[in-house]
Amino acid sequence: MSIGAIIVAAGMGRRAGGATPKQLQTLLGRPVFAWSVEAFCSHSRVDQTVLVVPADMMTEFEPFASSALTIVAGGATRTQSVKAGLSALTLSDDALVLIHDAARPGLTHDIIDSLIVALNEVDAAAPALPVSDALKRPQDNGLETVSRDRLWRVQTPQAFRFEQIKQALNQGGDDLVDDLIAVEALGAKVKLIDGTEELAKITLPGDLERMARLLAPTLPVPRIGQGYDVHAFEPGDGVILCGIHIPHNSKLAGHSDADVGWHALTDAILGAIGSGDIGDHFPPSDPKWKGAESEVFLSAAVKLARDAGYQLSNCDITLICEAPKIKPHRQAMRERTAQATGVGVDAISIKATTTEGLGFAGRREGIAAQAVAVLSPL
Repeated sequence: MSIGAIIVAAGMGRRAGGATPKQLQTLLGRPVFAWSVEAFCSHSRVDQTVLVVPADMMTEFEPFASSALTIVAGGATRTQSVKAGLSALTLSDDALVLIHDAARPGLTHDIIDSLIVALNEVDAAAPALPVSDALKRPQDNGLETVSRDRLWRVQTPQAFRFEQIKQALNQGGDDLVDDLIAVEALGAKVKLIDGTEELAKITLPGDLERMARLLAPTLPVPRIGQGYDVHAFEPGDGVILCGIHIPHNSKLAGHSDADVGWHALTDAILGAIGSGDIGDHFPPSDPKWKGAESEVFLSAAVKLARDAGYQLSNCDITLICEAPKIKPHRQAMRERTAQATGVGVDAISIKATTTEGLGFAGRREGIAAQAVAVLSPL
């Protein structure tokens, strides 16, 4: 069964304040309407998504159009805008359609799934929350208390059978309080599913800030990992550090090319995504890693991070040694690390320090490296 979605964003939202309509205001880094677009377009069951916008603001929304999102002009009322969205859907009569207000950015796949399941039993469905506050109605001589028993705050998306909602809206008026009222007039069986506070509507000044507080905890957060590695010197003519060969009177001993800087960075990336360490993925007991270039390990860690939904944002590598001198090669090492990770050079920090003659590094027995990596959600 095909499923379509309509996002109504054709109002001007003046009560919310600001010079920009509320659906175009920024919520946690993206326009309010874009939250609902992403929820529908990324859902595996939704075949078509239509965004209905003000007729005189089409150019402001057109950059968001894609093969997954059709943008159409709305009407003078919400009901007229819904009809415009329905006309843009190319669905069979037995399809399902979900109609949603763009000013409710807290839409999730779970809500969409629950609405689709509900339509197996009824003609229409919507998320709702019970009224929990005391209700009062002003009277000439004071206040009248209104019972809140069996009262619900109805939210969107509201889900319907495609042919039935088209028929209901054509028979109803052009300025309905919501779309359920149209099918209720036809005697449709309606089910209310559990709504969420995150589906509250942005209507008044302050609502945008309140919604940001509600939605922020659900966003992926950056990850931080650290790595540490040590390699001893052995006879040779140079070391490889952060992908750069540096002439020296020794080389670093190791199963691979012993690039201590990139090994530490690889571990930092793996640590940030909770994926063990370099030895888990590339054990030195495996002969196929004998003499391997450490870029293989680093690139694999970057890919594992992307598969987990993260990308390397920046890193800081500290090389600990008395020799060789690092500073003359630092810029080349930054550029090579940027090339290997796909990160800008300005996000790569490489520096060096000594131990003032103390410890194995101070005795020039080897080189140690520390790395910190910050991974950002994709």
